[in-house]
Amino acid sequence: MTYVIAKPCIDVKDRACVDECPVDCIYEGERSLYIQPDECVDCGACEPVCPVEAIYYEDDLPEEFQPYLADNAAFFTDILPGRDAPIGSPGGAHQFGTAGVDTPLVAETPAAN
Repeated sequence: MTYVIAKPCIDVKDRACVDECPVDCIYEGERSLYIQPDECVDCGACEPVCPVEAIYYEDDLPEEFQPYLADNAAFFTDILPGRDAPIGSPGGAHQFGTAGVDTPLVAETPAAN
């Protein structure tokens, strides 16, 4: 089980969750943040600090955001456009830095105006 970052984070990336995460498992893409499911310890520290309510425990993910469960994992397991290998489990977002890419689901989401 893990926490998931859904659509409300796209183009916001407040990063309060990143500062709160004790295991440094929230990674930054171009337009959204992503939780590395293998590194997340399910502490829930990230959820209450999200100002746009984009973070959900996997079992509590609203139906409209269900695609973000697989999408969040795909950020780490798939070869994303512009990369030559999956991100995997780098062992800490601060060391890794910004990925500079997003999953197709996030990348193809129209910007909110």
